[in-house]
Amino acid sequence: MAFINPYIMANKNGIPRLESTGVAVGASNVRFSFRSHPFLSAPFSGLILFRLAQPIPTGTTGTLPVVFDTNGSMQALTTLNGADVTAADIAGTGIYLCYYESGSNTLQILTGGV
Repeated sequence: MAFINPYIMANKNGIPRLESTGVAVGASNVRFSFRSHPFLSAPFSGLILFRLAQPIPTGTTGTLPVVFDTNGSMQALTTLNGADVTAADIAGTGIYLCYYESGSNTLQILTGGV
């Protein structure tokens, strides 16, 4: 039997909190923008709280995937089995809890409209 270290720390510096600065609807996605933050380019595995401060504009195609623009790079927002979160899945403004794994480049929503 392999030993599992019970002291592996996730979010040892606390849970990062990021607030969107804008939302844009394009032909291929709905993009939420965030201010640059140093932790976004560091290796990271753990929970993140995102405050989506802007609503997705009325009339937006519900099937458009949602991406987060962080430090100039696009990160797909996913749900179980890696499925894209779409505009229809975002219930509105507010706090969304996500899990991010920089090694696999995965951002998975855990709460919200999905």
